[in-house]
Amino acid sequence: MPSMDVYALATAGLKKLALNQECRDAFTKDSLFFKLFERAAHRYIIASDRRELSEKLHLLSGKGYLLGVEYVGEENHDPRVVQDFVNEYLASIQTFAEAGLKPQLGFDLSAVGLLISQEMAYQNAATLLSAAAKHDIPIMISMEHSSAVDSILEVYAELAPAYLNVGITIQAHLHRTVNDLPRIIGYGRKIRLVKGVYNEVREVALPRGPELDERYLHLLEDVLAAKVPVSCATQDPALIKRIFEHNYFPGIQELEMLHGVQPETLRQAKDAGLACRIAAVYGDSWYLHFLHRLAESPDNVIEALADFYDPSRITFGAGY
Repeated sequence: MPSMDVYALATAGLKKLALNQECRDAFTKDSLFFKLFERAAHRYIIASDRRELSEKLHLLSGKGYLLGVEYVGEENHDPRVVQDFVNEYLASIQTFAEAGLKPQLGFDLSAVGLLISQEMAYQNAATLLSAAAKHDIPIMISMEHSSAVDSILEVYAELAPAYLNVGITIQAHLHRTVNDLPRIIGYGRKIRLVKGVYNEVREVALPRGPELDERYLHLLEDVLAAKVPVSCATQDPALIKRIFEHNYFPGIQELEMLHGVQPETLRQAKDAGLACRIAAVYGDSWYLHFLHRLAESPDNVIEALADFYDPSRITFGAGY
């Protein structure tokens, strides 16, 4: 039986591989990795493009779930790629409106121009927020690596006063979040609380473990005390159990989990009366998302290999 240290190193290794620029540059629809693991990746990626989305989203909505949608793509350095990303979201907003869907949309600011300039990220985010607001569709700004947090919060500080439909993600593992939270709460917009997925040094962030769980709960208490809308986005059954035991759930807006990750856990929470959101991801640039899902648990790696061998194991909506 491998030690916990080996599991921790394997997780770090998968995340390092996910961020390896050479691997990411080599990942295309023609690459061997894409061809081998495309069907296995669709345990987590619900559709290749928005044309496949509506029927699947209606199925999940019909089961009683709130919906979140994110188009895979991040860290765009090319203005043309940034514009393509923005155009995809503008088209998806129209598609959802025509289908009678109002999912919460999410994206990284690095996908809409932050790596080119903060002004570009602001303008593109504002364009998407304006378009989404016409159809009563909310948008959640994602959080990224610690080196990007200052820029993200500066852009958010411009967006939050002007757009009622914007929200922000905060990472419990970052030490700075404790000090950032009062300012974020002050905007009064929805907060999405996550543990944090990026590899960070200990001087910057807590590792997974009891101390991080305690910080997550303390941050949640602060947001609830301020009566600001909050979403608990976590795949950790032990943390979910503690949130139930401490009776925090009556105050939170929802429990959110990524599609394909422990659907039974989310179903049990829904059956217990909690509003639950499935965060659905679509698109072909799924390398980073897929490897991050594998990094969350050794069981996910085993399951991916089983899915590779027998893709018929994957049945959309099963478990929900």
